[in-house]
Amino acid sequence: MISAIVIFLIPENSSMPSSDNLYQSGFTFYDVEKIKESLSEKNIFMSIPTPITDHTIENYCAIRDDILSTINYCTTTAIQGPDGKSLGNISMGGTPDNPIMALALVESSPFLDSKFNEVEIVFKIMIETLVCDCWDEKQPGGFESVNAWLETAKIKFAESSQTIPLKSTITGLGDETLILEIKSTSDSYSWTLIVLK
Repeated sequence: MISAIVIFLIPENSSMPSSDNLYQSGFTFYDVEKIKESLSEKNIFMSIPTPITDHTIENYCAIRDDILSTINYCTTTAIQGPDGKSLGNISMGGTPDNPIMALALVESSPFLDSKFNEVEIVFKIMIETLVCDCWDEKQPGGFESVNAWLETAKIKFAESSQTIPLKSTITGLGDETLILEIKSTSDSYSWTLIVLK
């Protein structure tokens, strides 16, 4: 009875964040734990999230200038394969109580498809956890699976000059937008999946 009274005494314009702010539509920072658990089942391991609030935010959560301007809080984690070697990282950015983007980056070396299995596992788990486990049902973009989307992108990038990053955008899966980017550097390839609210 006492706790019920206390709840009604809190004014609506209190400076405490409301549960609406903490759990707005879409994913939250807490979903990192679900991703970590799902990845560990596939022998991919993730570090504890490190919060970033200084000028280095753009190194982890910068995807476009218009979005970066709304990000003042970012967390990043390292991901490792079963051999203990670094695969890349997973980052989320937004405000402390509401991420607006999530990003997974997997480095592939020396070939474009050297880490294709890991790319597929990480990206599929990100999509299923942060958007929905409904790709097979909705088949966005006409792709029957996440694997089909990644395979098509890999082929198109391999056939290109590879001097310009390949970008592929998927909508219609949920409220979020998915952006896949593949680019080459001097000695490796970067596969990036961005999930935008």
